[in-house]
Amino acid sequence: MKPLSFLAIAILLVSCNQPVPKIDEWRGPNRSGIYNESNLLKNWPSTGPNLIWELNELGYGYGSPTINDDKLFVVGTQDSTSFLFAYSLDGKQLSKYTVGDEWVVNFPGSRCTPTVVDNLIYVVTGTGDVTCLDKDSGIVKWHIDMVTGFGGVTPLFGFSESLKVEGEMVFCTPGGPENNVVALNRFSGKVIWSCAGKGERSAYHAPTVINCGTRKVLIAFSAYNLLAIDVATGNLLWNHEQTNTPLDKRGPGMGDTHANTIHFENNILYYVEGDGNCTVALQLNQDGTEAKQIWNNTAVDNYMGGIVMIDKYLYSCAFSKNSLVKMDAQSGAIVDSLPLGRGSLIAADNMLYYYNFKGEVHLVSIQGDKMQDISWFKITKGSKEYFAHPVIRNGVLYVRHGEYLGAYSISNYRGQ
Repeated sequence: MKPLSFLAIAILLVSCNQPVPKIDEWRGPNRSGIYNESNLLKNWPSTGPNLIWELNELGYGYGSPTINDDKLFVVGTQDSTSFLFAYSLDGKQLSKYTVGDEWVVNFPGSRCTPTVVDNLIYVVTGTGDVTCLDKDSGIVKWHIDMVTGFGGVTPLFGFSESLKVEGEMVFCTPGGPENNVVALNRFSGKVIWSCAGKGERSAYHAPTVINCGTRKVLIAFSAYNLLAIDVATGNLLWNHEQTNTPLDKRGPGMGDTHANTIHFENNILYYVEGDGNCTVALQLNQDGTEAKQIWNNTAVDNYMGGIVMIDKYLYSCAFSKNSLVKMDAQSGAIVDSLPLGRGSLIAADNMLYYYNFKGEVHLVSIQGDKMQDISWFKITKGSKEYFAHPVIRNGVLYVRHGEYLGAYSISNYRGQ
C-alpha cells in the first residue's frame, strides 16, 4: 500500500468538519435496496400501475437511473460511446454528455448507475473510464482511465461497478497487483491511497462503507476475496476467500462474479453471491478488524439481483432455484420461496418489487410467514436482457429495459 501523503492527511482532517454531502446512488440509501417511501399501492390493476411517461432513446445499457430532487440521470450506449443523459422528472431530455468508450464485447452496453453527490456526478464505463462531471453544466472536472492510469485488469464482462463516495473520497477498483482498490479525492481525482488487496481483478462489485465503532471500513469484492479496507488509511484489515473454485480452475469467468452489495447490521455482514461461497454471514468485532463466519448457505446463489434485509429476514434471488427466497438471517435457512424466476430485487413500504429476467415486475407482500405475489405486469418495450435494477422515488417506480425507461405511479396520493 502506498503511504498517505501530508496532503492526504490534511484533506482527511479538513473533511471531518465539512457538512455531510447529499448522495443519490445505486440501490438507494446506504445501497440497501430499501427505499424510504410510504403510502404506496398494495396492489396494482391487471395492466400494471399507471404509466406516467416513457422514453425509448437511451441506447443499450443495464445501469439503473439515479433520481435526485429535480432530475433523473442515466447512462446509455449509442454505437460504442457511453453518454450520461439528464431528464426532468416529467421525462423531458435536458442534456446528453459523452463519458467515454463503452463496453462492446459481450453483453455490450453501459453498466454503472451514476453516483450524484451535491453538484457532482461520478460514472465509470465498462472499459474503465472514470469521470467526474458538473451536474448542471456537464463540464468534466476530472477523468482517469483505470487500465492505463492504474494498471487495472479488465474483467471478462467489463468494469461494472457503481462508484462509492464517502466524505471527500471516491473509490474505484482497477484490479491488478498494485492499485487493486484506489481512493481518489472526489474533487480533483488525485490519489489519496492505493491498496494492493489480494492482487486480483475486480469482480463487477458495487462496494459500500460500513461503520464499526469509530472506524469506517470499505467492503469490496475482488475475483476470489471479499476485502475489508480501512477507509482512513487504505490498509487491508482482513479478507474472506471464496473457496468453491479450485486454484487450478480460476480464471476470467470462473467463480469471479460478485456483483451484489453487502448488507451490514448489528456488526454482522451478510453477502449473497452467485459464484464463490454464495450466501454467508460474518460476525465482525467492534472495530471491524476481524471477521468470523457464522453460517454459509450454498443453495442461495445470486449473481447480480441484489438483496434486501427487513426485520430478521434476508430476501434474495436464488439462480439455481429460479426463485425469490426468504432466509432467516440468524441461521441462513430458507423459510419460504416463490417461483418467480431470476431477477432483481428492491423494497419499499414493507413490500418487495421483483423485476425478473422475463421482464415481469412483481409486487410481493411479506406480511405473515409466507410471501405473496400480489400483482405483476410486463415490460414489453426495449431490448436485450432485463438486468437493470428498478428504482423508486417520490411514489414513482422507474424500470429500465435497454434503451427503454418507464416511470410508473405507485403512490396512493395519486388517486389510485
